[in-house]
Amino acid sequence: MPAPTSANDSTRNPEQLAATLRAGDRRALGRAITLVESSRADDREPANRLLEILTPLAGKSIRIGISGVPGVGKSTFIESFGNHLIDQGRKVAVLAVDPSSALSGGSILGDKTRMETLSRRVEAFIRPSPAGSTLGGVTRHTRETILLVEAAGFDVVIVETVGVGQSETAVADMTDLFLLLLLPGGGDELQGIKRGIVELADLIVVNKADGELAAAAERSAADYRNALRFLRPRSVRWEVPVETCSALEGRGIDRIWALVEKYRDTMQASGDFTAARASQARRWLWSETAESLLALLREDPAAAARMQTLEQAVAAGKLSPRVAAQELVQNFWKDGQLK
Repeated sequence: MPAPTSANDSTRNPEQLAATLRAGDRRALGRAITLVESSRADDREPANRLLEILTPLAGKSIRIGISGVPGVGKSTFIESFGNHLIDQGRKVAVLAVDPSSALSGGSILGDKTRMETLSRRVEAFIRPSPAGSTLGGVTRHTRETILLVEAAGFDVVIVETVGVGQSETAVADMTDLFLLLLLPGGGDELQGIKRGIVELADLIVVNKADGELAAAAERSAADYRNALRFLRPRSVRWEVPVETCSALEGRGIDRIWALVEKYRDTMQASGDFTAARASQARRWLWSETAESLLALLREDPAAAARMQTLEQAVAAGKLSPRVAAQELVQNFWKDGQLK
């Protein structure tokens, strides 16, 4: 298991770090993200203070979640999409969550090497992070990182996930628009796409619509449009579009951004945009509360010892996990404090 990481000593002054980050210092942004991702107890207080300062200054971006099966071309699409946005005067942050090594816990792929042209643009910021054991292809601290890059002035935030899976609701629950990227194909492949993932999508894009696959991509898009008629959309105010594009050749990227802007304008006009973010923030609160309580239990020596005993009883089939969990909480939590 990798040793806990620590932020640089220069982050011990959250006020100074926040001011430097707001001034556009990319190294300060990197240090700030490292601070909030740190698992060290002595980094907790400065990280919380930094978030306290910067959170009111965040929230002005459009947050886009992008997912798709391995091989669909997510990195190529994001690079083409990001370059187009920068050409339109935008500043783009890409939070690319890589698959994690089972041995080191580190990122395997490294998205900066997969987005070479985008990473060289001064208006882009790419932050690859290992997914670790977190479900949904996002790290626990992805939400905090979104706030930090927004406070640093990035007005488009893209969250790229590991791939399609049952827990992709995690990225949909921290972004404004969920974009599902698909490969050309139809028939059996259409049946193989998980219905739940399609129902999460606000925009569906069939990539690799070039060369010999161009016709197949158009057929696939038509198939998906027909299939969507039988699914309930996430919002009654938005009919999910299905588009084709060639990320490799840059064709169709402008249409996709136009649809993103149309979606944002539609949701903002109805009030759904603000309501959705408020709902996400409430769920984030309860998620962090659960994580914090679990951390307190693990840090308490008596609770940790009792937890080990209960784990052995559960593993041996002698005790129900539900009963064990309730016993642990009841024995070590009273009047708002650990005993």
